[in-house]
Amino acid sequence: MKSKYLKYIDTLKVKPGSAVSLKKQFSTNYNGKMFTKAEGEQILAEGIHNLAKLQDKLYAHDKYSILIVLQAMDAAGKDGAIKHVMSGLNPQGVKVTSFKTPSKEELDHDYLWRHAKELPARGEIAIFNRSHYENVLVTKVHPEFLLSEKLPEIQSVKAVNNQFWEKRYKQINRFEKNLAENGTIILKFFLHLSKDEQKKRFLDRINDPTKNWKFSMADAEERKHWDEYQLAYEELLSRTSTPHAPWFVLPADDKWFTRLCLAGVVFNEFEKLKVRYPEVSPEQKLQLMAAKSALLKEKK
Repeated sequence: MKSKYLKYIDTLKVKPGSAVSLKKQFSTNYNGKMFTKAEGEQILAEGIHNLAKLQDKLYAHDKYSILIVLQAMDAAGKDGAIKHVMSGLNPQGVKVTSFKTPSKEELDHDYLWRHAKELPARGEIAIFNRSHYENVLVTKVHPEFLLSEKLPEIQSVKAVNNQFWEKRYKQINRFEKNLAENGTIILKFFLHLSKDEQKKRFLDRINDPTKNWKFSMADAEERKHWDEYQLAYEELLSRTSTPHAPWFVLPADDKWFTRLCLAGVVFNEFEKLKVRYPEVSPEQKLQLMAAKSALLKEKK
């Protein structure tokens, strides 16, 4: 069962340099053939436990940091995935940043500035709930938003052409390559939700008073641009999945399965680092033995 699961996990990675078609290549739901929901939840529990042990080694090893990027359409389950998969981790070594509409201060800097400020230190894990990729998603669907960035070469929407987007993809790839070359492991996830499932979740939020706060009319307005967003996602997945910063497309119609896939990918990539607890020198071992002897001799 687990071997099939691990093989499946490999199919979720976007091959660097490949042209992505979300409809043809990636499903939004789980076909139910590998295991039941109950079995999947058991595997997830084991995975969360194993992630906690790896996190402890990551902190002690103190050479790498982990950056997890989550992108999705509204109601795809990013918050729930973070809450469930990262529940066993030590909160002192994890920080989650949810990026909203840029502030005036942030717009007075380049678009990567506010993201660079939230990067993880060595031994830490950072999770970006939305990320620098909003700058080739929302702005691509609504290029008028770029005018607020006060870019020297963009005086009007007409100036936002293919060359502009080409340059922006290259900037993002350079940014991530620099991070990777300096010890940051970058894992990027697109939670692939179907339009029908989004409709179902929106209606659930409207009909359930305890979930009303989750819904905004802005979500409904953005839904009108569904096809444009799908094209924007296909382009960014094609242009920015690299060996050092790969994208993974996770089926998001079944929340429990999304979380299971997320945990599986993170654990697999974590293991590749071969992080371990630091070994003490012979001199340090002697000091440890001396400290132990002194402690044992203490009077009760």
